[in-house]
Amino acid sequence: MLSLKEIKPQYITNETGKKTAVIIPISDLEVLMADMRDLAIVAERRDEPSITHEDLKKELSLN
Repeated sequence: MLSLKEIKPQYITNETGKKTAVIIPISDLEVLMADMRDLAIVAERRDEPSITHEDLKKELSLN
């Protein structure tokens, strides 16, 4: 996971100096996009039932 402190963005500004866009390395973008996909999956599965680690081990050992 990439921390925001590790990203060194460059900003594009308009005539008044307001930041209007950002430039980051593609490798940083790819890491951020992967993190966003992971977070979306977690959000989608938030309401799914869960089982304990012990129950999972028992279930796997039966198969």
